[in-house]
Amino acid sequence: MDKYIGRLLDNRYEILEVLGTGGMAVVYKARCHRLNRLVAIKILKDDFLEDEEFRRRFHTESQAVAMLSHPNIVSIYDVSSSITADYIVMELVDGITLKQYMEKKGVLNWKETLHFAIQIGKALEHAHSRGIVHRDIKPHNVMVLKNGAVKVMDFGIARMMSKGNTLTKEALGSVHYISPEQAKGGRVDNRSDIYSLGTVMYEMMSGRPPYDGESPVAVAIQHINGGAVMPSTLNPNIPGGLEQIIMKAMSHELDDRYPTATQMLTDMDEFRKNPAILFDYNTPPLDEVVNLPKPPLVLQPETVTTAEKMEKRQTPERRTPQRPTDVRRREGGDPARRRPREQQHKRNNTAAIAILSCCLVLVVAIVIFLAVLFGDGGQKADLVQVPKVVGLMYQPDSEYEGFLIKLEKEIYNDEFEAGTIIAQTPVEGDQVADCTIYVTVSLGKTTAAVTMMDLTDWELSQAEKKLNALKLNVKITVVEEYHDEIAVGSVIRSEPGVDAPLVADQEIKLYVSKGPEIKTSAMPNVVGDKLESAKRVLDSQELNLTIEVEEMFDSTVAAGDVIKTEPETGKELKTGQTVIIYVSKGAQLATMRNVTGIDVDKAVNILISSGFNNYQIELVESDKDKDTVVDQSVAKNTEIDVNTEIILYVSKGKGQSSTVTKDVVINLGESTKEGKCYVTVMRGTEEILTGEVIKDTKSVVLEEQTGSGVVTYKVTIKDKKDGNILADWEERVTF
Repeated sequence: MDKYIGRLLDNRYEILEVLGTGGMAVVYKARCHRLNRLVAIKILKDDFLEDEEFRRRFHTESQAVAMLSHPNIVSIYDVSSSITADYIVMELVDGITLKQYMEKKGVLNWKETLHFAIQIGKALEHAHSRGIVHRDIKPHNVMVLKNGAVKVMDFGIARMMSKGNTLTKEALGSVHYISPEQAKGGRVDNRSDIYSLGTVMYEMMSGRPPYDGESPVAVAIQHINGGAVMPSTLNPNIPGGLEQIIMKAMSHELDDRYPTATQMLTDMDEFRKNPAILFDYNTPPLDEVVNLPKPPLVLQPETVTTAEKMEKRQTPERRTPQRPTDVRRREGGDPARRRPREQQHKRNNTAAIAILSCCLVLVVAIVIFLAVLFGDGGQKADLVQVPKVVGLMYQPDSEYEGFLIKLEKEIYNDEFEAGTIIAQTPVEGDQVADCTIYVTVSLGKTTAAVTMMDLTDWELSQAEKKLNALKLNVKITVVEEYHDEIAVGSVIRSEPGVDAPLVADQEIKLYVSKGPEIKTSAMPNVVGDKLESAKRVLDSQELNLTIEVEEMFDSTVAAGDVIKTEPETGKELKTGQTVIIYVSKGAQLATMRNVTGIDVDKAVNILISSGFNNYQIELVESDKDKDTVVDQSVAKNTEIDVNTEIILYVSKGKGQSSTVTKDVVINLGESTKEGKCYVTVMRGTEEILTGEVIKDTKSVVLEEQTGSGVVTYKVTIKDKKDGNILADWEERVTF
């Protein structure tokens, strides 16, 4: 059985079971008895407790993650270091790893791949903004929750980016997902994480990592050399735009990758909005393009077929990102693998060919234009007048008067029955060369009033999908705002509101959460305040704090008053943070037991079991056996604070006693402050002192008392000789 199971760490964390084992640590499920919640605890393996380098790396994880606060990153709660155990307390995530999910489902579809990749990208975007490189992005370090959310974990080898530590001595990431620079032990930055994310997306879409081999070294060499096959050769269903994003993230050269996670997220969002998009990474930004004159329009000859026109019309949109790089075109089958230098040469050649082609087209266009205008027998290219198709019934891919009819969209319409064409592009009467008409078709009248559904807590992409399924061609506008409870990227509310009627082409505003607005302030000093007063002070910070109350005994602080807080006074407070207030229960009382006449070891055990830990042993002369308790400073059955000092008078042994004569001082304390009193002091049955004392008498002296060991005097104070007892007690004197 594991030695930690059942243990209580720091008198707080009860270890319940093993969750998993890694190279450096073991992860346990545990219960925090202070906050009564389940947590995950990562404990460094015993093999590394004496290795300072491993312990340093282990604590680097906690320092890195403690800086991060993001819904897609596993939270860290506590860190502890001692001789017996080094551990980190983390959020317990209810889910499975992305690796387990992939093994269960096999090849993922592009929607799931994009869903997971965007969340991982957001986690990296946050970490990179805090100067942290993960260095070990892989499916094993990504948790998938039951609701489909993703949390990135295990920043165990993440380091702060600085001049002193960006150069690694070894490739730290897992070999199937490490970047080329990690494999070579080179400089690592944000783009290394982007490369690893690309390899994870590659595996999600193809069912296998981009490189594999018989040994880790063989796989690492493949990363260094590059040349992974295109994922579309393994899965022909991968959309071209998504394949481009993956291959750009996995570019062998650092400068050819996405420079930031934010820019990669931008392209993924563009692809999400338009899955047919293809990115033209070879085209430089518009402000770098040479301004060339546009050639005149060259009309298509009559020999061009309708099918060819349709193919041209359906060519997907191409977008130009900020940084050019080399991405192969999807047409024409699988391209040969290219090395980085060949890719650079091809980009240069492509740019030169593009400029020469534009010039050539311009010259040819001018020649054709002059030939048509001035040449013998020249004729203008044929233009065709667009017929009216509005009002006709739509048939898929049908023709009308030589025009191919293509569906653009369908919407509900109360004026036209279902299947009727209600709009067309181009419109009736236009003169065109391209014989294709794109039409809008009626879905007919709505059988019931369409109303706005409640989309609160829905992820934005799912909410948009739900609205688009209404076939109302609604215009969706997204407005981001802070929210303390709704998860980042999920819908807070909508305009119009729930159950409001919806009509075709209506604008709908979706207010989407940016998460809680993070505010900070210094922890106020509430030590010594009453609990309710302390809560009011903390509420006045307006940080939506979670306040936990812990009660504890303290003889120095009155019951109900605040003893201390976590965090301490003056420390930084953040929005949503948990504050623990420790409140005094007053002194912890216990009843003194009689330990006189028994062995001192047994007497001490009795005191400890009763809650008394503050005791002293004083050896005295006595005719009792050695180590026998002769007397105790607190009388039996007395209820006192457990922190009170208790003195046990213990015999030195028989034959060790000797008679001593001395004056004995009896302290009267405050017993005489009200006026004259009558004092009696007894030694056993012998009356040693009796008589009146004046007001405020502090003590009386018993002259030339003789004895050995401990002698007990009984003191009684009355208001008069036969009056009421004001006080009585026993005074023990050691001779």
